[in-house]
Amino acid sequence: MKRLKKVLLIIASILLILVIGVFVFINTLKPDYDGEKKLSNLTGDVNVYFDTYGIPHIYADKQEDAFRALGYVHAQDRLWQMELLRRVAKGKLSEVFGKDLLETDKFFLSLGIDDHTKRTVSQLDMQSEMVVLSKAYLDGINEFIEKGPTPVEFYLTGLDKELFVLEDIYDAVGYMAFSFAMAHKTDPLLTNIKNQLGEAYLKDLAITSDTSTVWIKNYSNTISDSLETNIAMRVDDIMKKLPIPQFEGSNSWVLAPEKTKSGKVIFANDPHIGFAQPSVWYEAHVSAPDYEKYGYHIAGVPFPLLGHDRNLAYGLTMFQNDDLNFYYEQTNPSDSAKYRTELGWKDYEYVTKEIKVKDAKSTSFTYKKTRHGPVMNDIAKQISEETPIAMSWVYTKEKNEVMNALYGMTHAKDIDGFKAALPKIHAPGLNVMYGDAKGNVAWWASAKLYTMPDSISTKFVLDGASGKQESLGYLDFSKNPSAINPPWNYVYSANNQPDSIAGMLYPGYYLPENRAKRIVELLDGKNDWDKESASKMILDVTSTVNPQLVTELIKLVDVTILTDEQLVQIDALKNWNGEYALEDTNALLYHRCVYYVLKNTFEDELGPEQFEQFLATHLMKRQIAWGTKMSVGAWWDNVNTKDKIETRDDIVLKSFADAWESILKDFGPDTSQWTWDKVHTLEHGHPIGQVESLRSFFNVGPFPVHGSREVINNMAFPYDSTGYYKVNSGPSTRRIIDFSDVENSISILPTGQSGNPFSKHYKDQAELYIKGKFRKMMMNKEEIQNKAESKLVFKPKK
Repeated sequence: MKRLKKVLLIIASILLILVIGVFVFINTLKPDYDGEKKLSNLTGDVNVYFDTYGIPHIYADKQEDAFRALGYVHAQDRLWQMELLRRVAKGKLSEVFGKDLLETDKFFLSLGIDDHTKRTVSQLDMQSEMVVLSKAYLDGINEFIEKGPTPVEFYLTGLDKELFVLEDIYDAVGYMAFSFAMAHKTDPLLTNIKNQLGEAYLKDLAITSDTSTVWIKNYSNTISDSLETNIAMRVDDIMKKLPIPQFEGSNSWVLAPEKTKSGKVIFANDPHIGFAQPSVWYEAHVSAPDYEKYGYHIAGVPFPLLGHDRNLAYGLTMFQNDDLNFYYEQTNPSDSAKYRTELGWKDYEYVTKEIKVKDAKSTSFTYKKTRHGPVMNDIAKQISEETPIAMSWVYTKEKNEVMNALYGMTHAKDIDGFKAALPKIHAPGLNVMYGDAKGNVAWWASAKLYTMPDSISTKFVLDGASGKQESLGYLDFSKNPSAINPPWNYVYSANNQPDSIAGMLYPGYYLPENRAKRIVELLDGKNDWDKESASKMILDVTSTVNPQLVTELIKLVDVTILTDEQLVQIDALKNWNGEYALEDTNALLYHRCVYYVLKNTFEDELGPEQFEQFLATHLMKRQIAWGTKMSVGAWWDNVNTKDKIETRDDIVLKSFADAWESILKDFGPDTSQWTWDKVHTLEHGHPIGQVESLRSFFNVGPFPVHGSREVINNMAFPYDSTGYYKVNSGPSTRRIIDFSDVENSISILPTGQSGNPFSKHYKDQAELYIKGKFRKMMMNKEEIQNKAESKLVFKPKK
């Protein structure tokens, strides 16, 4: 017995030591929010105060020192996110996740982002303030890599840490630029429809924005103080595998003094980005004698894409202009190494790349390039076609000054200095929103916009051989859409179509009017806005378009064949105000009906694969309201029923019946259980959370969430056959800046400030976000010092 007790005591001691060891190890992985640290190249002390939510307030005597400290604290909370983001353009995701990401790596390497980055960095002025501050930021990141704890994800993947360089900043921005692009999902599909089905089917699609819908108005004012081929491009499949979020859409509005209760500008912005864990933005307040900005940073980029100070505020939405085109190329039948141009035959350029693959041998691949760009056919079999198709993208064709633009925006003192930086944004196209303490409000669509020969549509694959379908050149920035201090006293953007300054329709992949219409309706109807009413508006979940569509469709339903329960629900739907509350039952029936209307209208002609592609486009979103109002059209007839020609009425009736049957199957006959919270949920997924046993540790959620696609609180989801609406993108932050009380401006993040799962700030904002709550963006130094949870001091190394 004594021996048994002794053995048990030894086992217990070993277990205790193991538990203590694990506890100590875990604690070494946490970010350090207090104490003192030595930091290389500092010229003086830097004080970092962390507030209740882990947001750093950085105070230094020199900008360079402040940016070094920013790099360190950003890395200790987000190094894993930085690592993934810089790997996308370099084709290095397979090295982390294995062969499943091989085609994704091939695709991004072929885009040429990393090659373009190398050329850009080789031409930089290394003494410029932008580069100096960027390198100081990288110094801070690298100090953490060398001296700080290794994030747990590196242990789990077996990945070694590597120092960051300037190229990594540009590669991160390059990925952001491509994630905006919608042409790769739309142009090949439209070309297929044209080639397979003909012009009649194109005529009945909402390819361009309807002129009767809400467009963004321009205003300028003074400042107060065809080849027969089949293309099967599935870039959307590749993008789905990315372990980091994509940029989607956004809302913003800026209210002039005439529209506010205080007589001061109010600024609102909520960029829509794919949800993930960690969330996209890292918040930081950086202050030096000649610089201050409360900003939102993407991983590995020193200058905030969103920001404000006491003088001005700025934010972004996606312009959605068309900056990516496809071209058919003609290979010389006598020499496959050459392709045709209007000036004669030209040599293909051959590019070979090598990709490291986890737990497998490295692989190499070769792709061709023309004057337009990479030939996509041999890259991950995305185009099942022999005719070469090259991709031309403004981002990699033009000089890259995006970082100079960000530096200029963040260091501007007034509206003139701010505007001067914007022509340097060539791609991605951004709606840049602005407001300031002097009462100015402004919006600029910032991108290099090009012109094409008359009658040439960039929504289809173009002829690359004749020279007749090439761009004619770029517009001067003065021809870009914009509005400065308009007489209606606000500016806004909801990714909808802008009106023209240049006398032409700017081609793009704009979203339908739904959010824009609601924003304009609310802003026009009120002249005494304050921070509270603006924060209520940014959470608005009412659609003014969907009830109108319901009214149109219900007219087509034959009520004589409906059951009593169906009549009750139809009547409720007819009286629906378009609000997406959690307890609402109309929303579920509405979206099931819309999905089946789309399915029963388009899938018979397109087939299952192309129908799925169609569902992933903005074209589909514009089509819903516009197309359903068409009483006659080529798409209504089901081509699989040879003995009948279906009408819109037939499709609507069948779709209602299909939707009803599917809901009965999922939730039973008690219609009171058909509530929105059962189907509309949000889970913030971490790449390692895809492993089921680790999901609950790394992922955040799921939560039932109010809102929907294309309402102001744009909790978007894909349509698919499941009938469940798992939110995949939405407000990546909600910000309200009130210049009458700028130090009490408010914001929120979807999960938390830290990407370290052992940090208490990993998900401490998630519940607040779901409930529509906000927290302060503190700027008052005395208040920050008094309320700080901790203080981290960086001292120069002697």
